[in-house]
Parts: sequence; C-alpha cells; structure tokens
Amino acid sequence: MPIRSALLRLDSSSGRLRLAAARAVAPHWAAVAALALFLVAGLAILDDYGASVDEVWQRDIALANLAYVGGQVDTLHADHDRLYGVAFELPLLLAERVFGVENDRRAVYILRHLAIHLFFLIGGIAAYLLVRRLSGGELLALLTMLIFLLHPRLHAHSFFNSKDIPFLALFMIALFLAHRAFKRDSVAAFVLLGATVGALMNLRVMGVVLLAAVPSMRTLDFAFASNGADRKRILLTAGAFTLAGALSAFISLPYFWSDPAGRAVDWWAISSAHPSVPSELFSGTIYPSVDFPPEYLPVWFSITAPLFALTLGLAGAATVAVNGAGAPRRALRNTRLRFWTLALGCFALPALAVVLLDANIYNGWRQVYFLWAPFSLLAAYGLGWLGSSLGRARLRAAVYGAVGAGIVATVISMALLHPNEQIFFNALVDRTTPERLRTQYVMNYWGHPTRQALEWLLDKHPFSDLNANAPGPIDEHLIRENTRILPDASRARLSWIPYLDAFMIRSGVGERSDLALRRLKVYDNTMLTIERKDDLRAVYDAALLGELILDSVFDVYRVDDELIYVKEPCAASYVVNRIFAARVFPANLDDLPKRRRAQGYEPVSVKFERNGALFDDKCVAAVSLPGYPIEGIEVMEWPELLAQEEEARDAMRRAMQEGQPRERSVYDVYLSAGEVVYINDSCDLAGTDDKFFLHITPERADDLSVERRRIGFDNLDFDFFSNGALLDDKCVAAVSLPEYPIASIQTGQFVSGEGKVWSAEFAVGETWPAPERN
Repeated sequence: MPIRSALLRLDSSSGRLRLAAARAVAPHWAAVAALALFLVAGLAILDDYGASVDEVWQRDIALANLAYVGGQVDTLHADHDRLYGVAFELPLLLAERVFGVENDRRAVYILRHLAIHLFFLIGGIAAYLLVRRLSGGELLALLTMLIFLLHPRLHAHSFFNSKDIPFLALFMIALFLAHRAFKRDSVAAFVLLGATVGALMNLRVMGVVLLAAVPSMRTLDFAFASNGADRKRILLTAGAFTLAGALSAFISLPYFWSDPAGRAVDWWAISSAHPSVPSELFSGTIYPSVDFPPEYLPVWFSITAPLFALTLGLAGAATVAVNGAGAPRRALRNTRLRFWTLALGCFALPALAVVLLDANIYNGWRQVYFLWAPFSLLAAYGLGWLGSSLGRARLRAAVYGAVGAGIVATVISMALLHPNEQIFFNALVDRTTPERLRTQYVMNYWGHPTRQALEWLLDKHPFSDLNANAPGPIDEHLIRENTRILPDASRARLSWIPYLDAFMIRSGVGERSDLALRRLKVYDNTMLTIERKDDLRAVYDAALLGELILDSVFDVYRVDDELIYVKEPCAASYVVNRIFAARVFPANLDDLPKRRRAQGYEPVSVKFERNGALFDDKCVAAVSLPGYPIEGIEVMEWPELLAQEEEARDAMRRAMQEGQPRERSVYDVYLSAGEVVYINDSCDLAGTDDKFFLHITPERADDLSVERRRIGFDNLDFDFFSNGALLDDKCVAAVSLPEYPIASIQTGQFVSGEGKVWSAEFAVGETWPAPERN
C-alpha cells in the first residue's frame, strides 16, 4: 500500500506539473507555434548550407585553447588564439566529443550549424519575453520576435557564422536580463546579468557597451535613492554585477588565467585594433577596410534590412529620443522609458563610434550584427507608439496588417533566395539591372555557396572526364572544406579533391570570365563562377602569337589586355607554389584609384592555382590588365618563395648535411644556416595543406619591432604552399630566420581540422647569417 500510495502521489504531482506548464504556455501559444515553425524549417534546411570562410579557423582557435586548458601547451602565442574568446566555441568542441563526431567533418559541420541556429532562436525568445514584459502585449511581442528572426542575412548566417550570430543572440539575452535585473533589484539577478555580460565581452569586445551601461544606470539609481537602505542595496548589486562579470570573463578566456591584469590589457589592445585589413568593393569602388568612407555602415545597414522593419526601427528611435528629451527625469530614473533609452543608446552609440572613429569593419556590417538586437526593440517601440497614437481600431488594424504583409513578403524573399538569403538587398538599391549589384557591392564574402558549385559539378560533369592524378593541390581551403560537408554519397565521388586542376571556383566573375561554364546568380547578379581551367589551351595558343615581354623561367606574353605566363616543360612543384606579380604604369595617373596615385602604378598579382592550369607538360596562367591606356609594365616574381625544385633541394641538402635536427615528428625539423627546414620523407600531394608556426625569442628585446616587444617574440606563420616544394616523395619547406641573435625558437605544425599536432622548443644562442638565394 505505501508503494501504491507513493505512486499515486507521484502521478498526481506530475499531473499538476503538466497542468501548470500548460497554463504557463497557454498565453504564449502564438509564439510557441511560431518557434515550432522556425525549428521545423531550420531542421529542413539545415543541410543546405556550406562551410563558411572562418569555420575551420574558429574551431582551430577552440582546439588551441583546449590544448592550453589541458596543459598540452604552456601559452597561447598566436594573436588570434587570444583575440577571439571561446565562450561559444569550446562548448561546440565539447559537444563534438559528447556526440562522438569529432572525426567526421560533415557531422561536425551539421552539429555546429544546428547549435548556432538554436542559439539564434533563443535570442528570438529573449526578444519576445522582453517586449512582453515591457508592453504587456502578446501581438507586439510576437511581431518583435519575428522582426528579430526574419532578417534574411542574419537568418542565413545563423547556420554558419559562429562569431557574429552568437554575439547578436547573447546581446539580446543580456538586454532581457538587464531589464529583469533592474526590475527585481536583487543580487541574484545582477549576478546573472554580470555573468552574461562577461561572456558577451568574451565573444566580441563590443560587449563593452553593456559593461559600461549597467554601472552607469546603477550610478543614476544611487543618485536618485531616497534613503541609506536603497543606496546600500544599489552598491551591493553593482558590486555583484562587477564581480560576476569579471569572473565570467576570466573563466571564459583561458589566456587570462596566468596573469589576469597584464593579459587583460594585452587582450584589449589586440581586440580594439584588429590587424586584418582586407579590401572590399563598396559603391563601385574597391577600398581597404581602414579607408572605407563614413557612410559604409549606414549604407550597408540600410540596404540589407527589410524595409518595413527599417522604417519601424527608425521611427521608434526618433520617438524614444523625442520622449526622452521631453521627460528627462523619467528617462534617467528606473522606468520603462529609461530602458527604451538604453536600447537607443545600444544602437546609436556603437554605430556613431564606428563612423566617427573610422573603426575597422568589413564584410558588409557583420562585425556589428548585434545592432539588430536593440534596433528590433526600437522597431517594437515604433510599432507600439504608432498603434497607440491611432484612435480608430481600423487604423490600428491597418498598421498591424501592413507589418504582417511586410513579414510575409520577407519570408517569400528568403524562400526565393534560399540558400543564399545572406545576399539579400532591399528595394533601396537597383536589384533589377543584371550584374549591377555585382559591380557595386561585395556579394559572396562568406563563401558558403562554394558547396553549390561543387554540387553542380557533380551533377553536370562525369568525373571520368577529369584528370584524377592532377599534380597541383588547390590553395582554396573553402573548396576542401565544402567537399567535407557534402553528403557521403556525393563526397565519395570527389576523389580528385583537392587537386581540382580541371575546374576553378571563384567569387564574382573571374579574370577570364569568358571561360565560365556556370554562373551562380542572385538577383541576376553573378556571385560565383565555375570555370574550366583546361580551356587555357586556347590561351596558350594565343600567347604564342602575342608579344613576348619576358624570357625567363616563365615566358611572359602580352595579348591585348592580358599577361600570359607560359612554362614548358613544367613540373608539379610549379603548380603548387608559384606567385606572379606585375606593376602596371598608366599613361595617365588619373586612371589609377586614389590610393594608388602616390605609388604611380597598379599592382597585379596572381597565384597559379587560381589562374593557371597544367596540361601536356605546359604551365599556363592568364592575368587581366586594367582597361585604361598603359605606358609600361614591370613583371616580377616573388623571390622569397621556394618556387624551383633546385632551391628546395639545396635547402634540404643544407639541412641534412650541415644543420642540426631539432625535432623528429610528422615533419623533421632542422636548424641550418639562417633557416629552419621542415622535411617529410613520405609525403603525397594531399598532405601538403600543412601550416607551420615559429615563435622566435631574441637575446635582446630591443631587436624586436615595437609592436612585438609586448609579447617578447617574433611571430612567423606560414603554409606549405608559400614556402615549400615537392621533391620525389618528400615535402620540404624552409623559412628564413631574422638576422639578430636568437635565444630560442618554438616551432609547431597546424593541420586543418586537428589544430596543433606537435610542438617543440629549442635554444639557439648564436647569430645566423641569412642564407644566400639564387
């Protein structure tokens, strides 16, 4: 009887819990239904996206941090391992172990894409709950969640962008927790908020927005407090927030552990001055990212958001500003208006800082995708204000109906663009003229459509037609990674990867666009071309009829507006590691871009893997010249590359005869006169995507450049393609050392998908002269 009674009580208790859960969910049935639809749709399209540019890199950062946490390495030397926090990446890495998929690259990508998207949906839930608390309106909260989640670019990125989307979602979660903390005014609520903001700082340095905002609002609360008890509670909660934030940032950034204060300063210096300076097409002009015009962010934000949401958000921002100016005390005290003012500040102040400080952002506006979180809230405010200001029910219904129509139109646009929603543009730009967008704005900066190109090749071209023994591995990690995310049956047919000598996949229209077999288009604008490289046979025939302007290792011909490089006979090593360069001097300096006029020439460079092909023992590469009148051309080759087998043989001979073996592992490492040489005695072409690093500690810190002195060593990262050659069955790579006295060298190897696979450190203790080069 006692057991039966206990079971009855348990059944009754579980029944009450189910009833309580049903009652709790019932008021939110529409939001639950919408989220269910998002989840079903997300699962349905999960396998439609390819691998993006930074996915392997982000995972390698997590691997390096995991090795550091596990004691396998003593410190994190590379800037990117310290620059990017791993609060999101480490859990993804651990999830791979839990589900046992770490050795299955396709499963790793699918798991990552699912996790990023689920976190994005959690950000949408936070938006819904926040507006529900602020307005009490179910419909307004639901529309806010839809506005947040149905930004076409962000929705696509929510599958393959593990940097910017987690930060966006966590920013919305932090805003929800901030409202909750200031309403409850409890230590526990501020501890949770502080821990969240600490993790936010881990993901991106722009988390400083909330790190500064919360103490500022607590300071205002302290100033307005009417008694000592309130002031004491405010100080206590502010202290709890600060301590929780510091602990969260400390725990989630392993780099801080050995020296929290010193390394926090170092981390801030690296994070606030990002070293990458890519060039990008914007409004028809190619700019380096540090020289974008002031309108870069406002234009990108405006032309890529759904127009109805953009209108509501701007109206909400203006209304909050007007209401705050009209009631300044209410905007400063702990009221709803103050929270809306916080949302306005979280959107406007970072945007103004980017514009006024000329911050280094690029790839559209992905580094500041988090702006969509406060902007979605401002759109809710604008919609709520517009609805309440209209007296008649029919007018209010018309407004909400128009918003519903905007949401439906956005969903239709996303469906038509899928799986390339990330290239969404609104009607503020011309989307109807063929190829106009391509000439005005960068389209395919994140790279996942590479998968679509591979799938087209699989579908349209019988692979018996390909040269399965092609000699040159392609230098495009995106292609290699996108082969790994393909279904098993498709991947089994790609035995020729990473050789891919017969075809070339390239963003935009290539230098020889007439060779494009296929153009993948969005809005009738080319975002990707598939070109058949062995059609360069015709280029070779044309070269022999052109003007010979250089007779060298590669003969260089000029044919109309092209430079054509020809070598015959040609060996495999020339395909792997040859880079060409030329300086084009215009007849009129005004033809040059402004940033080039001081130099007086237009640089042109090309890597053989991207613009060349090998056939019939011939190597041929074609490079387009600028379309303006040219006065002269200076053709060059990069002298520091081991482009010839003879040089590689000399480096290997010096290492093995005169050098000192320092590490025997996957690659044996030799220290010879002025260089470090890596040798793998049993090597094939598929294994040459290795990357290496050297950290060189000088005997005197003054020998380092100023920017290196704070870390105490010179940092050299290089890959086999740039510094190696294939010799019989051997892979050889060599890198020159600096000429100052060296105390010690740390060396290691990175392998894509595995991270750092070995590491060694050895003393040098003498000055090495630079090796002579032919």
